[in-house]
Amino acid sequence: MQPVTARAPGRVNVWIPAPGADLPGTLTLPRDPAGVVLFAHGSGSSRLSHRNQEVADVLLHAGIGTLLFDLLTGPEGRDRRRVFDIRMLAARLEAARAWVEAGAGLDRPVLGYFGAGTGAAAALIAEAEQTGSVAAIVSRGGRPDLAGEALPRVTAPTLLMVGGEDREVLELNQRALALLTAPKRLVVIPGATHLFEEPGTLEQAAALARDWFFARRPALTTAVGRTSGSA
Repeated sequence: MQPVTARAPGRVNVWIPAPGADLPGTLTLPRDPAGVVLFAHGSGSSRLSHRNQEVADVLLHAGIGTLLFDLLTGPEGRDRRRVFDIRMLAARLEAARAWVEAGAGLDRPVLGYFGAGTGAAAALIAEAEQTGSVAAIVSRGGRPDLAGEALPRVTAPTLLMVGGEDREVLELNQRALALLTAPKRLVVIPGATHLFEEPGTLEQAAALARDWFFARRPALTTAVGRTSGSA
């Protein structure tokens, strides 16, 4: 199948080679994209998550490409040890970033990571291990606390979004925020529970994510330069 590129925009199903598995995904690029945001879902979710797809649509309308992919295979998703193996998830996310940079044909390919649940921790660890690899990180209802000692090493500006009614996760996000040294912001979405199922709450989160990524497009040129210069 012919892959989509910056010169041939569209949507295509892909397979991403990653540690331990080939992972299915969907890469979607608008014409002349500002970059690509990789989605890292949480436990019990997949590339087919309607919530992530709704956020992805908002990014696409703003001129940002998206890659939604499964971090785990079907059997792995039923293994709790795999679900909470954050470092493995981070390694697979990094493999997906490298795959996009190698094959999408973009001048500034990877703009950031959008993480939910355990995927947020994977995104933070992936960036901490590959400093300067992405321009921004966004977490929706995520568990950034699971990134642990990696948090102070994150350099990408990070937006944490939590539902106002998701009190336990809000407290965990507040703890993680205190450990982040990169530019950061915690936004509490009033009335939202963990899955942002309440009317209008997911739309608010998607708009905040769009603005966070879009405002940080210029930072990617410097980030890519640091990455390539250290190779």
